[in-house]
Order: sequence, then structure tokens, then C-alpha cells
Amino acid sequence: MRTVHVVTHPEATHHVEGVVGGWYDSVLTAAGLRAASAAADALRAEVPADARAEVITSDLKRAAQTADAIAERLGVWPESDPRLREKSYGEAEGRPQEWLDRRFVPPPADGDRMNHHEGVPGAETRGQLAARIYSAMDDILARPAVHQVIVTHGFALTFVVAAWIGMPYGALGPVSFRAPSGSITVLHEDDFFHNRQVVRLGDMRHLA
Repeated sequence: MRTVHVVTHPEATHHVEGVVGGWYDSVLTAAGLRAASAAADALRAEVPADARAEVITSDLKRAAQTADAIAERLGVWPESDPRLREKSYGEAEGRPQEWLDRRFVPPPADGDRMNHHEGVPGAETRGQLAARIYSAMDDILARPAVHQVIVTHGFALTFVVAAWIGMPYGALGPVSFRAPSGSITVLHEDDFFHNRQVVRLGDMRHLA
């Protein structure tokens, strides 16, 4: 039996400054820190007090700050995994969003969306992002844990969930699971049928 809680980091400085995130190492705003604390309280209420939970996080500061709040509340040390980072936007990172918008080449409706280059030097393709997230999830799910918390980013969450349900690489081109900043997605696998469920996607009740 396994439950995985996937947290998308809450509001960070790049959100309010209107600049491109990606690997740009922004930090949580004051509102983001409050939201991280609320997520930590919500997870403490869901994870049994006598259970040990693992916290695995993207190494970018805004995710690491979120993970620190959660890990402290759960009484564990967070583990960092750079494979859980957001998609890289290359030269656009840290620049105004409109700079990226002028150069962005949207993917085709059909065809090879996974290897499509979006027109910005140094940016990852969708396929490169998917490959590293799937690699991270293979390692995370190989661990004999009952309760795991994964702290990642909004676009990266799509591939965390896709890896959880075993979606094949060839089906990833158009897939998108939407989860707001600061939300909690709950994944569960039972110990009889070993079915993998998406119990809640992008839950925001703890921020109400």
C-alpha cells in the first residue's frame, strides 16, 4: 500500500515579477511561505502520526523551501532530486514573459510534439522533461515506502502523474494534468489489486 502526495510549490517571486520561471531560481513570496505552511499542516493531518514519510523535492529554491516546511512538520529530512525540476526554458529564464512569448514556437496539433523545439536556445523539449521525470519516478517508486511526498512544479506535475499511472511515452504528446500552484495531488496504490489511483488532482482546500 502506498500513498504519494505531490505538491506543486506555491507562489514564487517569478510569478509576481512576471518573468519566466523554468530553472530560474526564484524563491517563495510571503504568500507562498504561508501556503507552504498550510500544505504542511494538511499533510500532517493526512499522514498518520506513527508513520514515517519520505519528502523528495526539486532542488530549485522555491520547491526546496516548500519541502522544508513540509518535512519539518512531518519530522523528517527532505531529499533533493534535480530531476524533479520544472521544464527548462533556456535563455528565456528570468526574462520578462513577453520576451518568451515573442519567440515561442507552439507545438503542432499533430506530429512529433515530444521532440518539438519551441524556438528558444537552451530550452528543453517536452520529451527531455518527460524522460528525466520518468527516471526520477522510477527510482522513487522503487523504494519500499508507504507515504511519500514529492515537491515539484506545475508543468512537471503532468509527467509525475503520467509516470504514476504508467502512461507510455508515445501517449505523452498531448497530455496535460492541470494543478494550481500550492496544490496537493494525492495518488494511491492498494495492496490487493495494486491499482494506481489518482485520488485528488490539484486539491486547494487547505488554502481556502
